[in-house]
Amino acid sequence: MRTPKCHGPVITTLVGCTALALAVTGAGTASAAAQPRHLDPAHQTLAPNDGWAASGTGTTGGAAADRAHVYTVTTWDAFKAALADGGTAPKIIKVQGRIDADGPSCASFAVPGYDFDAYLKTYDPAVWGRDRNLDAEPDDSPEGLRRASAARQDAYVKAEIPANTTIIGVGGNAGFKGASLQMKGVDNVIVRNLLFESPLDCFPQWDPTDTADGNWNSEYDSAVIYGSTHVWMDHDTFTDGDHPDSTLPHYYGRIYEQHDGELDIVKGADYVTASWNVFADHDKTILIGNSDGAATAAVDRGHLKVTFHHNLFSNLVERAPRVRFGQVDSYDNHFVAGDGYGYSYGIGMESQLVAEHNAFTLPAGADAGHVLKKWKEAPVTADDNYVNGTLTDLIAVHNAEVPGEVLQPGAGWTPTLRTKVDPANRVPGIVDHCAGAGRLR
Repeated sequence: MRTPKCHGPVITTLVGCTALALAVTGAGTASAAAQPRHLDPAHQTLAPNDGWAASGTGTTGGAAADRAHVYTVTTWDAFKAALADGGTAPKIIKVQGRIDADGPSCASFAVPGYDFDAYLKTYDPAVWGRDRNLDAEPDDSPEGLRRASAARQDAYVKAEIPANTTIIGVGGNAGFKGASLQMKGVDNVIVRNLLFESPLDCFPQWDPTDTADGNWNSEYDSAVIYGSTHVWMDHDTFTDGDHPDSTLPHYYGRIYEQHDGELDIVKGADYVTASWNVFADHDKTILIGNSDGAATAAVDRGHLKVTFHHNLFSNLVERAPRVRFGQVDSYDNHFVAGDGYGYSYGIGMESQLVAEHNAFTLPAGADAGHVLKKWKEAPVTADDNYVNGTLTDLIAVHNAEVPGEVLQPGAGWTPTLRTKVDPANRVPGIVDHCAGAGRLR
């Protein structure tokens, strides 16, 4: 079989980024446009029409950085220092090798007096019950000490990304272990060619009121786009790495969940393109809009415009993505279901999802009717999708197999911000070969 050629993202370069040393004669002035940066991916910008992040001003990240604001980092401390240097001046941060953001150990984050065995004993449902949560527990209680310990880890593993920044991996093995990149209230960010191994929450909280059986709830997504605009996530790989959920213990009869999401896009975030990424080996993967509540709706309505194209979603349980409110365009993606598969697209409050030209590879026992999951009444467009090589009407099979949750066709809008659209039946060969960190062309 002929190996597919990776056409990769259509890119442009921002000319005039830095002064170029050109030999000139006479009184002529050297033009930066004479030597655009075609070869260095760190200076590439998102092409026109490449998804929602191309809307309006487009997304250039740190392409205009001068030499003083181009960094190569190999440690977590150096990465944070580079982020802080120069404020919002355009900057490029090149990540070399795998940076460990986990900290020395979970014990290093624990405050004096914190004892997990005491926590388990105190909040055992047989003792504490299942009708009250732990939020009102005082600071000197096991829960209070857990909160204080969690705050230490929070300060360590999170990194605030400023506006006008490009973060890019160097070579094929660059990335972060245990980091949580926070894009909060900023504009114009590019994150490319990085491997993210999910943060492991050292101090999950027990909530006995979360479902009839209670749940352990964790923090730390690998990347959070929170109220930010014009963000391009490209050729990244997200995975649980050495700590998949299958390795986690159980307490009170529930999994001790130490993972949150791989990518969350929330709180009025807008104009995001996620292209040529791999999202793998995870449960609750991508959340767009984090609540149905009135306060959240007031922030999210009219926002959360996101494009997903040419991504590989492999061995996930759910949320690829789950959508509230946003106009989400998802095309030319490959979904490969594994054990425990729940659904791919979550149709939530006032969502307007367009899912076209995608390919789904489902194992025996996984029904095409569960590719879509209805959470709230919202129309969806789902045309030209293939399941196990067969053209499939995802809405029709959902409505036939899940008759109590009828989906209505027609999202009410037509995406126009697309570059190359590949035939759906060719998507597996293209995406599986070309998506993810280390495959940037």
